[in-house]
Amino acid sequence: MRVVCAVVLAFEAIVLGLAIPVAINTEGIDPGLAGGVWGGMAVAVLVLSALQKYTWAHYAAWALQAGFLFSAFQVSGMLLIAVVFVSLWVTGVIVGRRTDALKAARDRESRNETVDA
Repeated sequence: MRVVCAVVLAFEAIVLGLAIPVAINTEGIDPGLAGGVWGGMAVAVLVLSALQKYTWAHYAAWALQAGFLFSAFQVSGMLLIAVVFVSLWVTGVIVGRRTDALKAARDRESRNETVDA
């Protein structure tokens, strides 16, 4: 699960970085504000992407997903992109947990086979 989530976060950092000029040019948002909000979120997402092995980083990434969704209301067209990435995040968590459960079951099964042999 952590690997899938880290990849989604890495791609999300690119989108957040690209949101800065869009917010400035199309919505007339102050460059300092746009850089602070979306640039700060992009840096935070990259850091959390690298730290996905820790449980607290996973939960912090959930909070950033909410922040991305709420900040997307400021820029037209960004809401759709935010919904797509939040959906990718949720899908990554669900599929990742299933994959982790399957791996754990396979590991338990292989351990039982080696003990029986």
